[in-house]
Amino acid sequence: MMKSLGIDIGSSSVKVSMLDIESGKCVASSTNPSDEMPINAIESGWAEQDPEMWWKYVCEGIRKIGEKHPLSDVKCIGITYQMHGLVCIGENGRPVRDSIIWCDSRAVGIGREAMEKIGREKCLEHLLNSPGNFTASKLAWVIRNENENFARTEKAFLPGDYIAYRLTGDIHTTETGLSEQILWDFKEEKRADFVADYYGIPHRIIPDTVPSIGIQAVTDTATEKLLGIPAGTPVSYRAGDQPNNAFSLNVLDAGEIAATGGTSGVVYGVTDTPEADRLSRVNTFVHVSHRKEAPRYGILLCINGTGIMNAWVRRNFAPSLGYDGMNNMAAGVPAGSDGVCVLPFGNGAERVLENSFTGASISGLDLNRHSLAHVLRATQEGIAFSFRYGIDIMKDMGLKPNVIRAGKANMFLSPVFRKTLSDITGAEIELYDTDGALGAARGAALGAGLYRNREETFAGLEKSETVEPDVKDRQVLEESYLKWKKAVERQTDIAAAEA
Repeated sequence: MMKSLGIDIGSSSVKVSMLDIESGKCVASSTNPSDEMPINAIESGWAEQDPEMWWKYVCEGIRKIGEKHPLSDVKCIGITYQMHGLVCIGENGRPVRDSIIWCDSRAVGIGREAMEKIGREKCLEHLLNSPGNFTASKLAWVIRNENENFARTEKAFLPGDYIAYRLTGDIHTTETGLSEQILWDFKEEKRADFVADYYGIPHRIIPDTVPSIGIQAVTDTATEKLLGIPAGTPVSYRAGDQPNNAFSLNVLDAGEIAATGGTSGVVYGVTDTPEADRLSRVNTFVHVSHRKEAPRYGILLCINGTGIMNAWVRRNFAPSLGYDGMNNMAAGVPAGSDGVCVLPFGNGAERVLENSFTGASISGLDLNRHSLAHVLRATQEGIAFSFRYGIDIMKDMGLKPNVIRAGKANMFLSPVFRKTLSDITGAEIELYDTDGALGAARGAALGAGLYRNREETFAGLEKSETVEPDVKDRQVLEESYLKWKKAVERQTDIAAAEA
């Protein structure tokens, strides 16, 4: 029996899943710890985690699976991880400090300064973005503020690179990983050494690259003794959580989009054209399927206020209703919500709105006509409209959406939301039952040559539902969306004036 192991390093937990390669089905999974992993916030805006803690829970998850399934059957390993984190290791191969993780904002000012000093046009042309709060900027913070730790640093890389190193003893990163560190030059198709030079990052501490999909290294005897996985097992896939979410949903080619709608919403679209958004409202990365002869780039849109808005409405307006009850009530109101408009942007500053905090709002209420059902539907439509707003930005960058793929979870459990999103974007929505760890396991099997092509890789990925856009409702929704967009622009102008 041939099995593939997928490891997902989140900031809340670590999930390990075992995939049966022949059937393409998950046979076991383990999520650890049972409670959320701690995030250390020594100062306001900081967020750190101990990489040894991730490794501890990787080992725990693998051992739990090994209690029921022989780990000698594991033929390959894939890794996905929280993006943009910084891990610095010393001569002994152990971290010299805790990892500065994705949600840590201490390097924002450093990235802003780099944009000015390197030059806005050069950054947009070569990096397709501002250096921002990405990994290289976090490392620059260490250089400027922790001389002793930096002097002890032999290599600096991403959370997934660290787990691969612990499994194999080899140190590498990927081109996809360099792009999420803001160390990839899209124009020159090579490492962006000019960023490293500006920040004073020695080239020697940046690992060499291996393919995202392909044999990167093999497990060592230490891993065999510790976990029971045979030495020589290839680690053959590595990707950050959002590119991997897209891969897990079979989103590999230009025009395909992956979406999630949890507390926040993410849209990750694939294009073959490396374009920058001049207002830096979205981020572009090298996608896992990228090749020089067939370029693939992932445009990442994050919307802070999506599922959290729906949850807030439930908690404050309909505490006795479950989400199914809310969805049923919303479905009784026609598309357009009879003029009720909800802006869901109440979960902090929105990058898609040029870092404005407009706050959430409900408008257009007629106290003689409208009911709770109208508010419930308008909330879901407002969230779908925020996705459309971001997708329009991505269209301007060359993305031509024709299909949106998502896991059937969170907001995508709502028929009203997914139909509204399909109607307002004109895209077909395909829903699947999968997760990041399973996506990494599939990627590993492809990278190790145990799946020969894309078709074999995703043969076991079952589509649970397809939503087709409705021309009739789209006209009504388009009118509602244009009113919604004007309201967003008005609120954004007010927020900018008050800032």
